[in-house]
Amino acid sequence: MELIHRNLLIGIHDALQETFFEDRKYADKVIERLLKAHKKWGSEDRKVVASIFYDIVRWKKRLEYYIGESAKPSNIYRMIVAYCLWSKTHYKKMEELEGVKIADILTKLKKGTVPSKAFEHSIPDWLVETMERELGKSWEDEMYALNEQAPTVLRANSLKTTPKALIEELRAENVESFLVADYPDAVELEEKKNVFITSAFKDGLFEVQDASSQLIGKLLDVKEGMRVVDACAGAGGKTLHLAALMQNKGQIIALDIYGWKLTELKRRAKRAGAHNIEARLIDDNKTIKRLHGTADRLLIDAPCSGLGVLKRNPDSKWKIDQAFIDRIKIEQQQILTDYCKIIKIGGKMLYATCSILPSENTKQVQTFLKNNPDYSLLKEEKIMPSQGYDGFYMALIERKA
Repeated sequence: MELIHRNLLIGIHDALQETFFEDRKYADKVIERLLKAHKKWGSEDRKVVASIFYDIVRWKKRLEYYIGESAKPSNIYRMIVAYCLWSKTHYKKMEELEGVKIADILTKLKKGTVPSKAFEHSIPDWLVETMERELGKSWEDEMYALNEQAPTVLRANSLKTTPKALIEELRAENVESFLVADYPDAVELEEKKNVFITSAFKDGLFEVQDASSQLIGKLLDVKEGMRVVDACAGAGGKTLHLAALMQNKGQIIALDIYGWKLTELKRRAKRAGAHNIEARLIDDNKTIKRLHGTADRLLIDAPCSGLGVLKRNPDSKWKIDQAFIDRIKIEQQQILTDYCKIIKIGGKMLYATCSILPSENTKQVQTFLKNNPDYSLLKEEKIMPSQGYDGFYMALIERKA
């Protein structure tokens, strides 16, 4: 049995409290703050804390079954104990934790079964219904995959290096990695490491970007000298990839409704040496109208449920519901309708989501094409989590003459 020390357990407890009960903060931000606040923890301790924290977030509903009630602040220690027993991670004074008694948990563990699919896959009841309705018999295969830990994949910044050279740079800093077949810029870590403290990161040699996400820039088929609009740029992960594919030649206009995300994009672009990006805040409809008919390529990385990336964002399944998905589908269709006019006649746009639900993907594109006959579908790609990396959907659409 692995041994977890009390001070680490207290850190995990506090992080779970923040994630589930204190403003429902994003898990990645919570763990980042926790690790920064405990600089004296060694690398192995930090790895244990992050791993257990994410596992408990991921398996929350199953752990609720083992403790006999739903999560609440007073139950967090009981959930940690249930996780320790289930995963054979040992805390030698479990009974001292808030008076936790382990006999009932052990009884349920010995049964080896749980009463429903929602408990088995540790997802809300509504999500079982949604996944089964939209994906049919394959939904459980995808849930098994989504409950695995995500690999860490980097995108070598071709403005500054190559994947092979990046592997050597990282090896010099005690980070082992390898090339990923069929993903020309991808490098995968052999084990999770804090790559953000490396000189390679500070020098802008890479960005952390899942292999599936890297296919988006490739499918959009950008060329040097083009005018490209990234309509939902966020903090710019895909924008930076487009800049690298264009070798800094041409123009990329990065749009978003959040100024703080564009500020982060500018900071990342400077580190990456991407000089052909102009960030613009969408503060009214005129921002979009001024761009009508001006772009050779348009990327719409649309807001979505995020169900394709639960491997790396397991907390999101506890923070959305069916009503949220219904609202986001209306927003997706509105964005497609409003932004499609940005491309020139003969130009191409890529509609992408990190969802695996057809109602957010293929059906949205079908509805758009039905209402806009002067656009046609050129190519469609569906990447499922069971294939190994994040789940993504991409549809390349042309504006016809």
